[in-house]
Amino acid sequence: MVTPPRLVPLLAQFDFARERLLNRLTGPVRDSGNGIEVPVAGLTDEEYRWEPAPGCWSVRRRTSGPGPRATLLTGDRTGDWGRDATPPPHPEPAPFTTIAWRLSHLIEMFELRTDHTAGSRTRTRDDVRVHGDADSAVTAFAAASAAWRAMLTTVSDTDLDTVGYSSYPHGSDPEDVFMDVVWWLNQELLHHGAEIALLRDLHRARVGR
Repeated sequence: MVTPPRLVPLLAQFDFARERLLNRLTGPVRDSGNGIEVPVAGLTDEEYRWEPAPGCWSVRRRTSGPGPRATLLTGDRTGDWGRDATPPPHPEPAPFTTIAWRLSHLIEMFELRTDHTAGSRTRTRDDVRVHGDADSAVTAFAAASAAWRAMLTTVSDTDLDTVGYSSYPHGSDPEDVFMDVVWWLNQELLHHGAEIALLRDLHRARVGR
């Protein structure tokens, strides 16, 4: 299938952001931004769940219950872990979130939007596994983002202009043309990827590495 020309730059942007984030999480090197390779260690479990500020939201064992100002742990209830959450309205000011929370959020968005675009259109947050360790979370992020990217290669120019082509229930997708949804997922990857990269830098500086 021929990729619609207006989708090409968004796919290139997505690929760039995804590769940079995965390299930043796994190592052994990352691009400094000017083509120079900089050594980077893989994400550790301690760093993954590091809470750099009071009252952080994170992923937690279900036996421990939700964290400060959270009222529930979202995610697959057959698993041992959940992600801090609360029904709207959300707390103000918003809680600071860990790398674990942000990665889990990305995994959920990619998994569910792929399903609500080209899958069963039935999966909910209660079907998405939350991971308590870094390796599993990075692997799940790689798989979920790759599935979203693969699905995008099947859409047509008409699909991009179709309102509700994605029926993802936790956003405005049912009222949006699909092109806007694709753009939105790119900016989610870009801005959460940048946040995760900054948290890695802060953690490294904190421990004096």
